[in-house]
Amino acid sequence: MTRRLFGTDGVRGTANTEPMTAELCLKLAQATALQFKRGTHRHTAVIGKDTRLSGYLLEPALTAGFIGMGMDVILLGPVPTPAVAMLTRSLRADLGVMISASHNPYEDNGIKLFGPDGYKLSDATELAIEQRMAQSFVPDLAAARELGRAQRLDDAVGRYIEHVKRSFPRGLRLDGLRVVIDCANGAAYKVAPRVLWELGAEVIPLAVTPDGTNINRDCGAVHPDHLRAEVLLRQAHIGLALDGDADRLIVVDEQGQVVDGDQLLALLAMASHRDGALRGPVVATIMSNLGLETYLAEQGVELERTAVGDRYVVERMRACQASLGGESSGHLVLADHATTGDGLAAALQVLGELVRQGKPASALCRVFTPVPQRLANIRYVGGVSPLDYPEVQQEIERVQTALQGRGRVVVRKSGTEPLIRVMVEAADAQVHLDRLVDTLSAALATS
Repeated sequence: MTRRLFGTDGVRGTANTEPMTAELCLKLAQATALQFKRGTHRHTAVIGKDTRLSGYLLEPALTAGFIGMGMDVILLGPVPTPAVAMLTRSLRADLGVMISASHNPYEDNGIKLFGPDGYKLSDATELAIEQRMAQSFVPDLAAARELGRAQRLDDAVGRYIEHVKRSFPRGLRLDGLRVVIDCANGAAYKVAPRVLWELGAEVIPLAVTPDGTNINRDCGAVHPDHLRAEVLLRQAHIGLALDGDADRLIVVDEQGQVVDGDQLLALLAMASHRDGALRGPVVATIMSNLGLETYLAEQGVELERTAVGDRYVVERMRACQASLGGESSGHLVLADHATTGDGLAAALQVLGELVRQGKPASALCRVFTPVPQRLANIRYVGGVSPLDYPEVQQEIERVQTALQGRGRVVVRKSGTEPLIRVMVEAADAQVHLDRLVDTLSAALATS
């Protein structure tokens, strides 16, 4: 059986529309409580959220679902996703919940679930929860005297700040560095500027005035233009951009150039390799640039690839005991510091290298020469996926054959949106991409 509700990163959709309704969140909480209740101890769920207006709708529904199943709830308020993962473990909770649609606009929202170990759930566990949601919960509802209770953890932000500061290299400070930090009007709007300031940086904060509807709007990791302009205007040493729930990082160097996650992954891999702290292979996804793989191989470091999604990266990292993994989108996973992508922790490692090596960010963050890569997103509505059409598969095979091992083609369905994502990597990538897009578009036009 395949999952219908869960995608590559939890449940996601337009707020107050199926599947992101209060009713579904109630059922999801009830089913998840049943999945994780074990033993006779008092069970607890931790709930965090980003700054979306719809968080006020979904948080109470989830809370009611857990309480009705006899599970206590600890409310964290707006905190980054990695803070939820960390606090789930720290508080010895039975599960963690993050209400966020990450980099999506404010109209969307989502639910990310974490087990008691702070790791995102496996496909099998998510499928089991979906199957429970189809059943009646009446026999399992708690008696009146056994209902759970809800309380707010007032120092959640402070706990995470201290935790993430401990990831910064010992003996270093950020004194003298001018850093622009774009918080996307999201979950890290309080946390990120404060961490950088406490470590000594001169901090120029952007997008730190959330109003419920401006999260990710022309700001953050997927909209770096404002950050680039501010870095140049303020003559900053570096710019950092987080997304709505702060689990990913994009860097802008002092020249205003955007640095993607693959370059950061190479930088951190080499720093860790130099210090003798790199364990296992570096884990990336099928979307990471071929240049990264080639460069790491030249340095004697193996790269392993997974399906797209930071939780698949983490699953592979755990299986091979790897210390570093990530995605070109900026999800960077530092196993020694976090159980999921942590944009702020990753930023601190980059800043640590900036201080240690004394190079400008433009030199520090250009580690390898990427193979030309072209991307396209093709939206479809309902019906049969264009990937199911024989002519589409034949065209993909033709392009792969034409590349003759000198490049790659990846065509896949998005796990979070109704999109077909196309990536071609080769010296003449644009030519092949145009052919693939034309074939996909023709298939959609006849469906």
